[in-house]
Amino acid sequence: MALVHMEVRAVAARLPGHVHLDDLVSAGMAALVTAARSFDESYGVPFARFAARRIKGALLDELRSADWATRSLRARVRARDTAQDELAAKLGRMPSALETATEMGIELAELERMQADLHQSVVLRLDQLTAEAGSDAVLPSVSETPEAAIVERERQAYLRDAVHALPERLRVVVEGCFFQDRPFKEIAEELGVTESRISQIRAEALNMLRDGMNSQLDPDMVSPVRAGGVVARRREAYYAQIAGRSSYGARLSMPVGHGVSVERSA
Repeated sequence: MALVHMEVRAVAARLPGHVHLDDLVSAGMAALVTAARSFDESYGVPFARFAARRIKGALLDELRSADWATRSLRARVRARDTAQDELAAKLGRMPSALETATEMGIELAELERMQADLHQSVVLRLDQLTAEAGSDAVLPSVSETPEAAIVERERQAYLRDAVHALPERLRVVVEGCFFQDRPFKEIAEELGVTESRISQIRAEALNMLRDGMNSQLDPDMVSPVRAGGVVARRREAYYAQIAGRSSYGARLSMPVGHGVSVERSA
């Protein structure tokens, strides 16, 4: 029995965490019993040496039966590893996927399929993960983190302020399209323009809303305009209105998921 545990420990060091050692011990014990029943002293071989070969064979059979990857896949993976090692020695760096596929004489798509099949064959033991990292590390979390809640509050508040600060015609189109679900034809009749013009106004308003929010959240993402021009002055005035419409405390007080409430001004 000590021989079985010794052989299991010898192979355990090279095994992934999802392999159950108890299953290997059971397979080794079964092989030990079989070896004891078939042992013949007349062979002139010590029992321990005779049983060790049977135990090793049983452990390998148990591992192959538990492996989700086929033997052909494992052979192709070994060929890939060999090709990568040879290329790394030649190039002095890790080869790209295309270089590896060329070295193996296969298409890149075939190499990608092989790697996908290998990833699908990897399984994890839930009990081992929860023992090492806790159940919270492996179970999906549906709750929002405090940091994400603050960011979402600011995004919604700046969007609300950016809509309020739009020029009147652009604000009417945004409110009508996105908050009141009005058709283009109805909005066009109200403003006395064509439906195609409403589409243009909506696109202009969306660009201003994007840049208005980015001016407060990520200034590097604001679309560049010619400095000193009329458009630049109008944009700067628009950004200043957004910045001054609400305080930091007011933005943080907005409940998460509250959405954007837009009130039509008279």
